[in-house]
Amino acid sequence: MDTDDPDQAKLMQHFAADRESVASEINVLQSIYGDNAIHLYHSSSRSPGSNPSLSSSTAEAIRFEVSLNLPSHEDTSIRILVSIPPTYPSSSPPQLQLLSRYIGAFGVDSSLFGSILRTFISVSGVEWTPESVCVFDGLQNVLERCEAWYEDKISKEAVGELLREDAHSRNDVLIEPDESLITPSSINVEKDRVSFDTALPEGIEIVEAEAIVDRKSIFVGRACRISHPSQVPLILNSLMSDRHISRAAHPIINAWRCQVGNVLHQDNDDNGETAAGSRLAHLLSILVRVPMLPPREYLQSVIQEINDVLVIVTRWFGGTHLGPDRFKHINHAARNALELGGFLEQTEEPKSGGRTTGKGRKR
Repeated sequence: MDTDDPDQAKLMQHFAADRESVASEINVLQSIYGDNAIHLYHSSSRSPGSNPSLSSSTAEAIRFEVSLNLPSHEDTSIRILVSIPPTYPSSSPPQLQLLSRYIGAFGVDSSLFGSILRTFISVSGVEWTPESVCVFDGLQNVLERCEAWYEDKISKEAVGELLREDAHSRNDVLIEPDESLITPSSINVEKDRVSFDTALPEGIEIVEAEAIVDRKSIFVGRACRISHPSQVPLILNSLMSDRHISRAAHPIINAWRCQVGNVLHQDNDDNGETAAGSRLAHLLSILVRVPMLPPREYLQSVIQEINDVLVIVTRWFGGTHLGPDRFKHINHAARNALELGGFLEQTEEPKSGGRTTGKGRKR
């Protein structure tokens, strides 16, 4: 392979002279990751002019650095040191070491460093057999583990931030606006906003289920009992007065059912997430069905209880499109809120394999 980088040229020349199989593997890696992804490793502890990565003796391991971007986070990169022993690939595997001290904004912990060092000797790593080249498999395994670690850190941070902001918004009577966003028009909007009554209607209590997190998107379900359709816009307006909720991509996806006399009123709102509201309405209609028919007067009491409900799902978009999974999470968030609020206790028998969070809070 032609290259203008003298270090890479020297590396390839050394491999070509003594280790043709490894030279071929390096060529494949460069064709996959790009010429600029692979460089000779220069230890900061060596003296100027020396090059321990290349030696006249073939008894020393040859080391090079590989820079790779995480597959689902192309703006986040990691650096991996690859050490090729003189007996590779005949009787020894290579060794991989994570050089990055940070992945994105998160400091790398010792467990991740250790697991990468054990890539070719751990059951969770890559199986290696003598005479087989395996650097590419090892690098891909490291990428997968680093991305899983990074996603876990992001998810935990997102949930923590959600809880912190939610607690802050609940404890503060007055939330100061971000001065960097203040414009004459926004001042007028804020003046208009405070003139609305954002209090919940008397007797309304909203239950809030535990957040569901997937690829940084967050789904929170809420539910409350209502006695008249006129309460619905007041409840939604109250939720929208919460700055954290109002900043969500889809703050108030909702569906409701309310029986007044002999008339059943019902409606739903996608809130920008196409078909999400109708799916929630369908969920409510399913939950009305009672598996065992009690006496007629008791049945009427149960249906009245189930119908008088409003369920709302808030979704914060995490930057990654979830496809059909988003509807699954919206339905699960709604169901968790309904279960937490006691709306399902008399309408459904427990199903095997179902999940109940058992967590949440009341507003």
